[in-house]
Amino acid sequence: QVHLVESGGGLVQPGGSLRLSCAASGFDFSSAGMSWYRQAPGKERELVAVINTFGDGTYYADSVKGRFTISRDNAKSTMYLQMNSLKPDDTAVYYCTGRNAWGQGTQVTVSS
Repeated sequence: QVHLVESGGGLVQPGGSLRLSCAASGFDFSSAGMSWYRQAPGKERELVAVINTFGDGTYYADSVKGRFTISRDNAKSTMYLQMNSLKPDDTAVYYCTGRNAWGQGTQVTVSS
């Protein structure tokens, strides 16, 4: 059974940083492309970043390009999202997804 668990969210001031983690189980993580999405209150869920199986191919939404970095550790079956220079507009629930499964989400709030 595919299982994804996000962690690392929290409250941070504008300009601050957070690192999200997504722990995967129940499938061959090293053979799965993975993604991060986010959903802000009242808005549709949007794609944030994508990473390929080897971790050497990535895609970022324009809104986070240059500030966020997606990475993965296949030995640990874990994906990460390093978020720097956070803005209030980054406030959302962040979800990881892969193999047609979704995690439960982790809340990120950027506020002074």
